[in-house]
This record gives sequence, C-alpha cells and structure tokens, in this order.
Amino acid sequence: MLSRIFAALLILGVLGAGVSRAQAQEEQSLTPRQQDMVRKLIHDYLVENPSVIAEAIDALREKEQLASETAAKKALIERHDQIVNDPEAPVLGNPKGDVTVVEFFDYRCPYCKAAMDSVFDTVKADGKVRLVMKEWPVLGPDSIVAARAALASRNQKRYEEFHRALMHIKGPLNDQAIFHAAADAGLNVERLKKDMEDEHIDAVLKANMELAHVLNLTGTPSFVVGDQEVSSALTPPQLKQLIDQARKSKG
Repeated sequence: MLSRIFAALLILGVLGAGVSRAQAQEEQSLTPRQQDMVRKLIHDYLVENPSVIAEAIDALREKEQLASETAAKKALIERHDQIVNDPEAPVLGNPKGDVTVVEFFDYRCPYCKAAMDSVFDTVKADGKVRLVMKEWPVLGPDSIVAARAALASRNQKRYEEFHRALMHIKGPLNDQAIFHAAADAGLNVERLKKDMEDEHIDAVLKANMELAHVLNLTGTPSFVVGDQEVSSALTPPQLKQLIDQARKSKG
C-alpha cells in the first residue's frame, strides 16, 4: 500500500500540479489502463484515509497565511509614508507626537464604536501620540456615505467633532442619521453635502482600501503602531503597551 506521504504527493500532483495540459500530454508515459489504475488507487486511498485531504488543505492554508504575513510585514516598510504620513488622512491627538497610531475603521462597526473613547482617552493621556485616521468603509453603502461625509467635514475643520458624533450614533446609520450628526457637530449641512461630491474623496477611499488589502488587514478596527499590526479592538492597556514598545524601538 502507498505510504501517506506518497499518497499526499499524488494528491497534490493531481489537484495542484503546475504543469500545463500540453506538457502533461508530452510527458505522458502511462497507458490508458495504467492511468485508470492510478486513479482508482488514489480514489480508494482517499476513501480509506479522508484525513489526508484535510491535512493537505491545512498545510496549504498555513503556507498561504505565512505568505500573507510576510507580504504584510514587507508592506509595512515599503508603504510607511502612505501609512503614517498620508496628507489625505486626518490627524488627531498630538500632530507632533513621537509615536503614530494608525486606525482603520468603519462607522457601522460596533467594535470601532465601542473602542473609540478608550482609544481617544489613551492618546490624550499619553500626550505624545499622533492618531492617524484611515476611513475604511467596508460594511456597505451607508458606511461609504458616512466616510465621504467625514472626509468632507475637513473643509469646515470639524472632523474630530463629526467623527465622534458618527461613532456615537446608536441606531441605523443612514443619511438622516449622518446629517443629523453633522448638524450636532456644528457643520453646515448643505455645504457638507456639496463638499461630499468632490471626486477626490473617491481617490482617498480607494487608496485606503488598497492599502488595507496589501497590509492584509482582516477587519475593523485595525491598528498599525510602529512595526506592529493588529486587526481587532484594543483595550487601553494593550494600546498603551504597543505605544510604549514603538517608543522604545525608536531609541
């Protein structure tokens, strides 16, 4: 009987060989009868040992995950300026801070809403942190409208106030709720609606989407602090620890 290793190699060869059909035909050395025997052998082995398939899939997933993590770490270095110094990204906290925290978020994300006050409080308590806000509307059309409105609010210099108001919306996020929050934040709503039509905002959101993809972010909220990337909500102690680590790494 074939060993588990040999069987796995056969499975990988059948399922994922990188040889083209033409090459396979050229290199074909088995008769039709021998081919049928091999197929039956593989079939029977898999029926008797179905765990081999699961093992092969798990190995493939681990390989893909490792490749994604490696690519993300490379992107953190190559895209540093786009992540930390993007002129299109609102900056809160201390603009001249020695550590930068970058947050990717969505206004419909309940975890982003729950984490907002603690993130802001931690940044304020430290006093030397730049908080870079990356609008990442991934939870539907209403998220996109809110993100566009938030970016447009920069023209009236009310981004932070509007951001807080949007995050504090308790019910559904729709146009009515968004513009009501804008009024509460002291914005001229009619001017805001006009500013939202700026096509440049589309380019900003597209760039944020692309950046989140290359960084292999898996959900909102996601944070980049120094050379660390975290796709989950952070407690104040966790965020403080990342800030302290980033500060120490800078010497």
